[in-house]
Amino acid sequence: QVQLVESGGGSVQAGGSLRLSCAASGRAVTFMGWFRQAPGKEREFVAAIAWSADYTYYADSVKGRFTISRDNAKNTVYLQMSTLKPEDTAVYYCAARDGRTTRRGEDWPWWGQGTQVTVSS
Repeated sequence: QVQLVESGGGSVQAGGSLRLSCAASGRAVTFMGWFRQAPGKEREFVAAIAWSADYTYYADSVKGRFTISRDNAKNTVYLQMSTLKPEDTAVYYCAARDGRTTRRGEDWPWWGQGTQVTVSS
């Protein structure tokens, strides 16, 4: 099994920054990623990173503002969020999968519990 635990969410004013963390344990996986879901909205892909390769992927809505990274020694993936906007408000979920990465949430079998990010104007 794979267990994922997110942390680092909170409330911040527009233009501010937050860093989310996701600690992974259990079997090894190929990709780690972040998704988000705002109230009344469908789950949205945010970013993904290969565990053992230099591949990163971003949604167009966050390119240039968010950075995904990992610390292999700590089995932890991070999402550095800068220049936050009110539309970034959502529950952010860490996810993991094997094989080729995808933007479809249903293709990711392992998920964390989510952490709330609220951006006020």
